[in-house]
Order: sequence, then structure tokens, then C-alpha cells
Amino acid sequence: MKTFFLAATLLVLPTLAGAASFTLVVAGLGGEPEYEQRFREQAVAIADAAKKAAGEQGHVVVLTGEQARRDSLKREFQDFAGKVKAADSVTVVLIGHGTYDGEEYRFNVPGADITGAELEQLFDRLPAKKQLIVNATSSSGATIELWQRPERVVITATKSGGERTATRFAQYWLQAVSGDAADVNKDEVVTAAEAFDYANRQVAASYKSDVSLATEHARIAGEESAAFTVARIGSSAGSSADPEVTALLAQRGQIEQDLDGVQGRKASLSEDQYYDELEGVLVRLALLQKQIDSKRAVQ
Repeated sequence: MKTFFLAATLLVLPTLAGAASFTLVVAGLGGEPEYEQRFREQAVAIADAAKKAAGEQGHVVVLTGEQARRDSLKREFQDFAGKVKAADSVTVVLIGHGTYDGEEYRFNVPGADITGAELEQLFDRLPAKKQLIVNATSSSGATIELWQRPERVVITATKSGGERTATRFAQYWLQAVSGDAADVNKDEVVTAAEAFDYANRQVAASYKSDVSLATEHARIAGEESAAFTVARIGSSAGSSADPEVTALLAQRGQIEQDLDGVQGRKASLSEDQYYDELEGVLVRLALLQKQIDSKRAVQ
């Protein structure tokens, strides 16, 4: 019966709307030229990693300098809100300086700062249920409870609003998403959980190496961090000298997004519906991977 079911699944695979990945990376004010350049470079590099991870199904925007003004952020979120679907995923990375006066968090951008409450509203207006918010700024810990929602993963560079010193978290998050050091299980995919663990360890090690007291302690909230892909490396990154393999890798990226979409709708499906759709996508993925492996074997 199982063999028959699998054969039938191959003939009539479920048609799923391709889930897309939306990423917004913002570098705020640096205060000094050194910080300004560092934030800008980190933002661009993290955006590049997001493009490789999402492939053709990705929509990545990076805002730096004057582009990172409060009004620009709101426009980008409004644009995302008009395009994003419930099955899609959204990642937001904030790099720079943040402040907290005991009541309100502010992300320092050119012109008027944007508050944590304003950002909360922008996140909540996004239709995507699957969201990852990485706040790598100083005082970012003040936002973790404010922004936490079901199916949303929130990462902050500091444990509270009281940790106000410039943070190191972003540089190690960048390392995590741009190389294989954070890929603990060596599956060529870096999850938000793996990236967080790596960055957190490296921050602690850097302070220990400097023989100085750590002024930041990162936090993570959300149950889906181990299922949220933030980077692909090696053969999973979607690059190949063979145009046929490149095309197949692009197809694989779409199917993986479909898989994310099914998993994201688990709560709204019956158990049978969920596992039927899940099996269909996994079979498609296995067959395509067989094609990719076959093509690579003769290269």
C-alpha cells in the first residue's frame, strides 16, 4: 500500500504556491566614520548571504546611510506588506546603535529615530507568519518581549536595554551566515539557531580574549529558530559551472520554499493533510536531488 501511495504521489504531486523569502537589512547611524563603514559593510554582506540562501525566490533589500531614514524603513515595510503572503518568510536585520531610556527603545537612523513600538507595528502588519527579527544593536534586549509573537523568532545582541555599549554581535552573525563555521551538522544549511549559537559563542570568546568584562549577552526567543534557514553554503548555495545544474539548483530552492510553506501551515491543516502535502514535497525534493547528483557525477 505504501509503495502504491508513493508511486501515485510521483504521478500526481500536489501543486503548492511557491513560498518566497523577504529580507530587509538596515544599517543605522554609526556616529563615527569607522562605525559607519563597518555597519554598511556588514549590512551589504549579510544581504548577499540572504540572496544566496533564497535564490530566485528571494526579495532582499538593504538600506544604509541616508537610505535608512525612518520614512524609508516604513516605505519598505509597506512594500513588503503588499507582496508578502502568509506562507512566505520575512527576515529583518538591524545593525547599528540603539538606545533605551527606561521606557522606550529607539533605533538610531539618520533624521528622527524609529522607536521599538513603531517597528513592532511594522512587523505585525506583515502577512507572513514565519518571521525572524535580528536586532544587533546596543540596548536591543529591551525589544525582545515587545516583539515576541507565535512563530516569530526574535534575536537581540543584548539581554536588556541597559547594555548600551556598541555591540560585536553583528560581525559574528555575518561570519555565521557567510561561511561554514556555524554549520554544526554539516548539512550545508545554517539555521537561525546555529547562527545564534555561533555568534553568541564568538562574542563571549572575543571578550575573554581581550581580558575584558563582556558588555553584551545575546538572547533568543521563539520555537522555530532551528527550522529557519539563514544561509546556504557549498553545493547548497546554488552555484555551479554547469548551467543545467544551476537551473536544477534554482528549482531545488523553490521546492525547499514550498516545504517551508507546508510546515508554516501545519497548524491550519489536519494531520492527514499535513503529512500528505509534506510527503509530496519531500518526494519532489528527493527526485530533484537525484538529478542534481547525477549531473554532478559526470562533471
